[in-house]
Amino acid sequence: MGKTNFTPFSNMEAASFCSQMAIILKSGISSIEGITIMLEDAQHEDEKQLLTQMQETLLQTGSLHESMADTNVFPSYLLNMVQIGEQTGKLDDVMDSLGRYYEKEASLAQTLKNAVTYPLIMLAMMILVILVLITKVMPVFNQVFEQLGTQMTGFSRVILHIGTFINAHAIIFIGILVVVVAAVIFLLKSSKGQKIFRSLLDKFSNSRELSQKISAYRFSNGMALTLSSGLTPEDCLELTAELTEQASFRSKLDKCRASISQGGDLCETLLENGIFSGTYARMATIASRTGVLDEVMGKIAAQYEEDIDARISGLIAAIEPTLVIILSVIVGVILLSVMLPLMGIMAGL
Repeated sequence: MGKTNFTPFSNMEAASFCSQMAIILKSGISSIEGITIMLEDAQHEDEKQLLTQMQETLLQTGSLHESMADTNVFPSYLLNMVQIGEQTGKLDDVMDSLGRYYEKEASLAQTLKNAVTYPLIMLAMMILVILVLITKVMPVFNQVFEQLGTQMTGFSRVILHIGTFINAHAIIFIGILVVVVAAVIFLLKSSKGQKIFRSLLDKFSNSRELSQKISAYRFSNGMALTLSSGLTPEDCLELTAELTEQASFRSKLDKCRASISQGGDLCETLLENGIFSGTYARMATIASRTGVLDEVMGKIAAQYEEDIDARISGLIAAIEPTLVIILSVIVGVILLSVMLPLMGIMAGL
């Protein structure tokens, strides 16, 4: 049977797979039997093909990690953790932790998606209202002026000409709109586009600070998982570095790895390089001394998650009235530029 090209797993799909495997393994069922059970329960053809390919590789190699890697649908971090779980005999615990980790990643991704989508929808509606106003409403006012034996002047006349120009070249503007929509989809969907989008956001202080908190959240969440698997701090940093998408944060992690490889203390290194600060740094230092660093890393991740949710909610709450105010001002200025002269003409009749 030839290999099939499958669509890479989303965070939620990865979470579902890991959670199912964790339940199976904790029940004392082997990986091979577990994949067979999942194959019997599979509903969709793509899922059956994927599990069949995994089953064949698993029967040949006896390694769940190799069977998963052979499909090219799982994130590299997940594959590395599964390999570590098999080597340490903690695969059931690792799968359970991975399931929770990717559930949180899916929740974060949805929160970020909502934070971007909602303002874009409001912005699109605002542009639509303005276009209708200058292309459909302004010509009606112009007819009223002509019937009264006069013409629009000043700002209102400029707006009328803009609306007339847009009406006359509607096909061009529709083409531009299609290109803009395609560019937005590219920025939000493709990996290259997301990198460009992140680099643009990093130019603004608020979004850059939010991006740093997201990186710190993913780092602490990944550290909680890797430390609980018994890895050395250096190995933990190497694995969790790939979870971070912000270039500046990854650069800090590289410095931490170099320091730890030379015998530096993990928590002190994280503090020195600005990975954690304030309360989080003190929490990590105390936890390191008491031997519960993995648990505290999980708590730090949870606190970062709450902080990120609050910040995103605050941004959305601020963007909504701001866009409404901008729309109101634009519409008000356009209408006043027409209504005031019209009221003056009517008063003189």
